[in-house]
Amino acid sequence: MAAELHVELVAADRSVWSGEATLVVARTTSGDIGVMPGHQPLLGVLESGPVTIRTSEGNTVVAAVHGGFISFADDKLSLLAEIAELADEIDVQRAERALERAKSDTDAAAERRADVRLRAVSAH
Repeated sequence: MAAELHVELVAADRSVWSGEATLVVARTTSGDIGVMPGHQPLLGVLESGPVTIRTSEGNTVVAAVHGGFISFADDKLSLLAEIAELADEIDVQRAERALERAKSDTDAAAERRADVRLRAVSAH
């Protein structure tokens, strides 16, 4: 049996995804990080960006994450996000409209959020 880590992806308002994985890739303030079973303990600040989870069954789960923290110890990974949406939950047309609206309003934060949502869908 391959080594696994237990992953909990939690947003401020709900549990988004929980399960066993072989690899998780997330964006932190220090750059992108890949976490596999046996990784050194870590605590970091999440940047807005897609989080990719390779499940133990060989599937890939992608989520758009906006801020929060990442913690890993004893093969348990916690992603505590301010906002998180699974790629399957994202309404692409709504996200595209939000991106265009943010660009026309020159709202950099809204533009970044919309861009992350669309990148999560395209990575899925």
